[in-house]
Amino acid sequence: MTVYIDPPTWPGHGRMWSHLISDVSFAELHAFAERLGVPQRAFERDHYDIPSHRYADVVAAGAVEVSSREVVRLLTATGLRRPKGRA
Repeated sequence: MTVYIDPPTWPGHGRMWSHLISDVSFAELHAFAERLGVPQRAFERDHYDIPSHRYADVVAAGAVEVSSREVVRLLTATGLRRPKGRA
Protein backbone atom coordinates (compact mmCIF):
# COMPACT_ATOMS: atom_id res chain seq x y z
CA MET A 1 0.00 0.00 0.00
CA THR A 2 1.35 3.41 -0.95
CA VAL A 3 -0.31 6.73 -0.32
CA TYR A 4 1.25 10.06 -1.12
CA ILE A 5 1.08 13.57 0.32
CA ASP A 6 2.28 16.88 -1.07
CA PRO A 7 3.61 19.77 1.04
CA PRO A 8 1.09 21.99 2.83
CA THR A 9 1.24 24.86 0.35
CA TRP A 10 -2.46 25.27 -0.54
CA PRO A 11 -4.20 28.12 1.36
CA GLY A 12 -7.80 27.91 2.49
CA HIS A 13 -9.93 28.75 5.52
CA GLY A 14 -7.06 30.49 7.29
CA ARG A 15 -4.58 27.61 7.08
CA MET A 16 -2.40 25.66 4.68
CA TRP A 17 -3.35 22.28 3.23
CA SER A 18 -1.82 19.18 1.66
CA HIS A 19 -3.39 16.60 -0.65
CA LEU A 20 -3.39 12.92 0.32
CA ILE A 21 -3.81 10.45 -2.56
CA SER A 22 -3.46 6.79 -3.50
CA ASP A 23 -2.03 5.48 -6.74
CA VAL A 24 -3.97 2.21 -6.38
CA SER A 25 -7.58 2.84 -5.39
CA PHE A 26 -9.98 5.05 -3.50
CA ALA A 27 -10.63 2.11 -1.16
CA GLU A 28 -6.95 2.15 -0.14
CA LEU A 29 -7.06 5.91 0.34
CA HIS A 30 -10.23 5.81 2.45
CA ALA A 31 -8.84 3.00 4.63
CA PHE A 32 -5.61 4.93 5.29
CA ALA A 33 -7.53 8.12 6.11
CA GLU A 34 -9.90 6.25 8.41
CA ARG A 35 -6.98 4.75 10.38
CA LEU A 36 -5.71 8.29 10.98
CA GLY A 37 -9.11 9.63 11.99
CA VAL A 38 -9.35 11.93 8.97
CA PRO A 39 -13.04 12.83 8.56
CA GLN A 40 -14.83 11.70 5.39
CA ARG A 41 -15.82 15.34 4.73
CA ALA A 42 -12.12 16.02 3.98
CA PHE A 43 -12.39 13.89 0.82
CA GLU A 44 -12.75 15.95 -2.36
CA ARG A 45 -13.17 14.13 -5.70
CA ASP A 46 -9.81 12.28 -5.75
CA HIS A 47 -7.92 13.31 -2.61
CA TYR A 48 -8.17 14.17 1.06
CA ASP A 49 -7.37 17.70 2.18
CA ILE A 50 -4.99 17.48 5.13
CA PRO A 51 -4.31 20.58 7.30
CA SER A 52 -0.66 21.49 7.83
CA HIS A 53 -0.76 20.62 11.54
CA ARG A 54 -1.52 16.96 10.59
CA TYR A 55 1.19 16.67 7.91
CA ALA A 56 3.86 15.12 10.15
CA ASP A 57 1.35 12.60 11.56
CA VAL A 58 0.35 11.47 8.07
CA VAL A 59 3.99 11.06 6.99
CA ALA A 60 4.79 9.17 10.21
CA ALA A 61 1.87 6.83 9.42
CA GLY A 62 3.49 5.94 6.11
CA ALA A 63 2.49 8.49 3.47
CA VAL A 64 5.26 9.19 0.98
CA GLU A 65 6.19 12.86 0.54
CA VAL A 66 6.03 14.05 -3.09
CA SER A 67 5.65 17.35 -4.90
CA SER A 68 2.25 18.74 -5.87
CA ARG A 69 3.16 18.15 -9.50
CA GLU A 70 3.86 14.48 -8.70
CA VAL A 71 0.44 14.14 -7.03
CA VAL A 72 -1.26 15.21 -10.27
CA ARG A 73 1.01 12.97 -12.35
CA LEU A 74 0.28 9.93 -10.19
CA LEU A 75 -3.48 10.49 -10.22
CA THR A 76 -3.51 10.99 -13.98
CA ALA A 77 -1.29 7.99 -14.71
CA THR A 78 -3.49 5.64 -12.67
CA GLY A 79 -6.80 6.98 -13.97
CA LEU A 80 -7.90 8.16 -10.53
CA ARG A 81 -7.81 11.89 -11.39
CA ARG A 82 -11.22 13.55 -11.12
CA PRO A 83 -10.85 17.20 -12.18
CA LYS A 84 -13.40 19.80 -11.07
CA GLY A 85 -16.48 19.88 -13.23
CA ARG A 86 -16.39 16.14 -14.02
CA ALA A 87 -18.26 13.31 -12.35
